[in-house]
Amino acid sequence: MQAVRVKYREQQKYICFEGQLTYTSFLECVAKKFNIPNLDFKVLDDSKTEVDEDVFDFLMKKQNLGVLEICQAQDSSSTSFTSSSGEIEVDSDDTILLQHSPTTRRRADDTSLARMVEDVLKNKPGGERIINDYARTKSLTDSRRRDMVKILVAQMTSEHGTSPSRRVKENYAKGIITLFPYLADPRSRLGYEHFYNAEDGSGYLAWRLKFIQKEASNGQNKTPRILVGHGVTFLSYSYPLLGGPTSDRDCFREDNCLMTDSLCSEAIALMKHTADEGIVMMKMKQTFNYRQKMIHDPVKSSDIFLDFPRFLDIGGLIEQDFTLMFDEATSAKFLEKWPTVYKQKVLEQSRGLTQSDDLQYLVQNAECTIEVENGWDSDMSSILILVHLLPPSPHGRKRPGKLSARQACEHHVKFIKTGTSIQGHLDGITESLQPYLLAVGTQRSVIHKYFVVIDKHAVPCKSPGSLACFDELFKAHFVFGTSYDHDLVNMYNFLQTAIYEIDVDTTKVNPRAAELRARMLR
Repeated sequence: MQAVRVKYREQQKYICFEGQLTYTSFLECVAKKFNIPNLDFKVLDDSKTEVDEDVFDFLMKKQNLGVLEICQAQDSSSTSFTSSSGEIEVDSDDTILLQHSPTTRRRADDTSLARMVEDVLKNKPGGERIINDYARTKSLTDSRRRDMVKILVAQMTSEHGTSPSRRVKENYAKGIITLFPYLADPRSRLGYEHFYNAEDGSGYLAWRLKFIQKEASNGQNKTPRILVGHGVTFLSYSYPLLGGPTSDRDCFREDNCLMTDSLCSEAIALMKHTADEGIVMMKMKQTFNYRQKMIHDPVKSSDIFLDFPRFLDIGGLIEQDFTLMFDEATSAKFLEKWPTVYKQKVLEQSRGLTQSDDLQYLVQNAECTIEVENGWDSDMSSILILVHLLPPSPHGRKRPGKLSARQACEHHVKFIKTGTSIQGHLDGITESLQPYLLAVGTQRSVIHKYFVVIDKHAVPCKSPGSLACFDELFKAHFVFGTSYDHDLVNMYNFLQTAIYEIDVDTTKVNPRAAELRARMLR
């Protein structure tokens, strides 16, 4: 149940609703709540700016929306403005000097930027098609977005050269999301960072400019920065992650949580020798703080499975630690939202991709309502489609360069047949891989058991279902403080910020992931 505060004349009431509230249904609720005889209204936000149907859905996703004010259309001819004292006044026959508030000025500036972007598109070949496509679908396909960026950057460079100022690039990015509000990313601070992020120089506009600069300099490349991940070093042009699974978080606090090292040592010794799962679960909870400090200690972290070997034979311990780290609501989000909302959206978005044989096979399996004969089941197929939607970023100059989406899927889940030695599989690992799922079954569509493989250890998943096991894989990154696989980081960052809603403000995502997030969170 959600609620919106609404003001009509001198009355202020809550409008309560479940599910999606549309502009039309909102007006109907207002008419009923305030007993107003017709629907000829105007909706204003806190700054007295009119809210129309195009931006209503976007505003409803904002936190701290404030009060929406309703006025009859015939009453809106009188001019309201903000005086220097901050009070709302109404015009009279006297001459008045209107002093606009900073919010009003900012909205006027954004409107002028939107008009600038619109004028550029209308006067360039293909620009009208972009505007018309957005008007019809409230979205842009990848190809239309690329066309828009090319047109705008061409105009930008013709006016400001190949190295325009930060302000120019920000103005174009603001103009885009003001003209096309459904392209704004509701999870980011400004909404337009996937078009231009001044903090790290990323985004579609910046990338297009870098391409033009590269062409102008005869292909001379800048030296890539070296990023050091949690146990992984790689070359990248991207930015270091600030939030995510490797962040050291505040320890869990509860009365029954053991705080002294001696008590924790006693609990650890008991867990190694008891067969009672209830006692193990309780003692694991009591040693959570101790374990988190150990995981974030570079010297002790490699001994986590020596001190806590019950991870390797009792399912559910990853789930318990993740819930203690966050809360039950966060822990439940993926299993609640993926099958009901995101799975279908992933299938819809996949139709805009180049339909390779691998992708077509995954889509067929994901759409299948019965057990498929070969290939992954419906849920696992839908997750692997997300890898195709958010493929690996280039590795810079590091060979082999950029992996394909099909190759990246192999970093996510591996299959071995029932009867194959799991220990033999672990012993055969020759490279340092980030956590992945190991599926054991007679064929990919018939899996009997899943394991989370991490540091050459196989942690059994509690549930037999592929969706719940993937949920455990995601949570294992946080529980063991390990970074995402570089070739899957775009997918994981999308899930982390869009579905689990973890470290949204401190995690910088690839513009492609931010764009997909904006599409799916509309």
